[in-house]
Amino acid sequence: MANLNHELFGEISYDLYWSGQQKMKMFGKDKAIILSVDGNEEGEFHDAQKEAYTNLIGNMDDIMTKVEEAIFDYYQEVYMDYREMVGEEETDKIAPIIENKEELDHLIEPTQLIVRRVRKNGVRRIGLLFNCTWEIEHGLAVKIEDEEIVEVGFQDIVL
Repeated sequence: MANLNHELFGEISYDLYWSGQQKMKMFGKDKAIILSVDGNEEGEFHDAQKEAYTNLIGNMDDIMTKVEEAIFDYYQEVYMDYREMVGEEETDKIAPIIENKEELDHLIEPTQLIVRRVRKNGVRRIGLLFNCTWEIEHGLAVKIEDEEIVEVGFQDIVL
């Protein structure tokens, strides 16, 4: 396993992809998550990947506020379906009725920030992964392209 102290990504190690640690703030709380960066074994990264990461870090508070709002909107669309799938005694643990995004804090946990490989279109792509109470098997993800949230859904939208 190769190790690298990258000037932008910090201490990262390679095992099919580069990984390290990332701090982020969500719902006013500091979280430590996995940082994953697609790249070759030599630690060469595309300029658009570096730009995507730099833009995210530089605008973290604003982007995370939008992420929280997007997850809340998504949850409002799906939670009733999950409530119908589970027994009555489980509904408020798995998919409670909530009134604001701050109440999501007890339902989701950020786990990983992925800086995706750049495709031919040059779009800067970031993925955020979460564990969540209502979708244990598929998890939750937020897809960010060129610093805009484009989709919220199962984790496979960014994997």
